[in-house]
Amino acid sequence: MKRALFTIPLSLILIGVIVTSFVLMGIKPSSSNISQAQKLAEYSKPAVVRILGYSVVGWQFNNPNDPEVDAILSQLNYQSVVGGSGSGAIISSDGYVVTNAHVVEAAQMEDEDIANAAFDQLVTIMADYFQVDYETAYEYMLTYTQYTGIQKVIKVILPGGDILDGEVKSYGAPVNEGKDVAVLKIEGKNLPTLKLGNSDNIQNQDNIWVSGYPAAADSDLLSPDSSLVSSMNAGQISAIDKKTEQGSPVIQINAAATHGNSGGPVINENGEIIGLLTFRGDTVNGQEVQGFNFSVPVNTVKEFTNQAGAKNTSSSSDKLYKEGLELYWGGYYKNALEKFEAVQRLYPNHSEIKKFITNSEQRAGDSKTLWSDYKTIFYIVDGVAALLIILLLVFTFVIKPKNRPIPAPAATQQAPPPIPENTIPDLNNDGKIDVQDILLALHEQQKKQQKKDEE
Repeated sequence: MKRALFTIPLSLILIGVIVTSFVLMGIKPSSSNISQAQKLAEYSKPAVVRILGYSVVGWQFNNPNDPEVDAILSQLNYQSVVGGSGSGAIISSDGYVVTNAHVVEAAQMEDEDIANAAFDQLVTIMADYFQVDYETAYEYMLTYTQYTGIQKVIKVILPGGDILDGEVKSYGAPVNEGKDVAVLKIEGKNLPTLKLGNSDNIQNQDNIWVSGYPAAADSDLLSPDSSLVSSMNAGQISAIDKKTEQGSPVIQINAAATHGNSGGPVINENGEIIGLLTFRGDTVNGQEVQGFNFSVPVNTVKEFTNQAGAKNTSSSSDKLYKEGLELYWGGYYKNALEKFEAVQRLYPNHSEIKKFITNSEQRAGDSKTLWSDYKTIFYIVDGVAALLIILLLVFTFVIKPKNRPIPAPAATQQAPPPIPENTIPDLNNDGKIDVQDILLALHEQQKKQQKKDEE
């Protein structure tokens, strides 16, 4: 058991090494210090887009004797713009975008309807300028004005600043006519995306967030790039069983929203789209009343994504971005930087990535160590430690020490038999037997014995 006094403590130390390595490898970044709302905002912002749907109508004025009207038309570049802006969300890495049908309605109308809407706009401008009634301005402009052409435009503005052409792949109808959904396609790859949820699973008072580009958030006092930053407002689901006059289901929510939010995603606590904001409640005394807004359920939206052949697929940049955020929020800035740089290589115009790269670089000196990055080394060390433990146990309890043979005692020379006292001669002739006589007698006896052995 002397071996155990050495091998058992050493084995316990090696076991401690193995346990420690597994504990270190099991430590994961914690983002518990970040609120769920903040996480959702950062996850969703890159995939929420601004959408412009409009038609440009060209005019020709045929009264050379009225330079004043011609001057007004010249200031307008002899054009009228019909349409507006809204919001939307990218749902596939290859560029499918969901929004409201009414957001892109002006680019879907018949030319005649577009021309009439643009002409009505032009007449209103002239009536206000010359302080005449609408009918008078209408008759005058109808006599001397004609449209020269119509250009239909759909632009999708990404948070990173890219302005891309949008193509309508499926189209419902404006909210007062049917299901207010449209699916657009833009060119791109590795685009940020949002996941479509299931509106059948929603409940009253579920927490939701509305994301988009409300017109009320635009201001001349803000920098131009502020128009690329979406807003997110929190709220709850107020009612889930309401329908439009046409029988289309809608979800009532109490999150604040206004013009420009149309088509923007309504997001649940899991970061999934459960609807698209579509219209607001009626005004009271001509004023908007917040807290009474409605959205198209996402399951209605899925009808149109299926028609368009759109697949709700996330991208590699989504995965890396979310992993980077978790590392960043957990204090692992060096590891987060690697993820963010990978996102930038895949999708250089990601709206948030430059900010996080800069912040990660600045905080790299305070970065925690992510031990899971050293798994290979830990596995090698653990394997060696386990092998040593096995060898030590075998050495201690299996291999028995060999018993050493006890050496035989050395052969001793047989002493000659004692010489009878009466046979010891008195060699000294001193009349007595002393030691010297005994020694001489022994010597003589040994010589006789030796001689006898030789014979």
